[in-house]
Amino acid sequence: MKIRVLLLSILLTNTVLGQTGKLFPDIKGETLEGKVISVPEDTKGKYTLIGMAYSQKSEDELKTWFQPAYSAFIDKSKPSLFEEKYDVNLYFIPMFTGINKMATETAKKKALQGIDKKLYSNILFYKGELEKYKKELGLNRKDTPYFFVLDKEGKIIYFTEGSYSEEKMNAIEDKIE
Repeated sequence: MKIRVLLLSILLTNTVLGQTGKLFPDIKGETLEGKVISVPEDTKGKYTLIGMAYSQKSEDELKTWFQPAYSAFIDKSKPSLFEEKYDVNLYFIPMFTGINKMATETAKKKALQGIDKKLYSNILFYKGELEKYKKELGLNRKDTPYFFVLDKEGKIIYFTEGSYSEEKMNAIEDKIE
């Protein structure tokens, strides 16, 4: 059993590390404000944090990042002498694929009612195929959200997954500094 866990751990690590240094694959979506954004094309010139989810469970975990990531990277309303603010693009991307593509508009309407308005420009709804992203980014566990930090050129410099934690946020901030 221990050998299986070790082998799975090595396989997952190699999949993740294999993505680092690669250009993030093009993905286009629409914000809750109706603006179409293409990542990485429209995000070049700034570091970018992207969170992606393609199931209800992973989307629930993705939401645990909304407020902490917004507060750390976007919110300029509470300047502090001791806290550095970043110049970072931030997008949370719920992915509607397969038969779920038909639910995109319903999900947008629901999000408009349940998500803080300050996050509207950071939620990017993707409607399309999933296989490309599963293959290129290693999005193999549908019930887990995935997070990528892109450099100013759109290359992946860091990857993590799962619910928010301070340790994960600290690692992301270390990569962006």
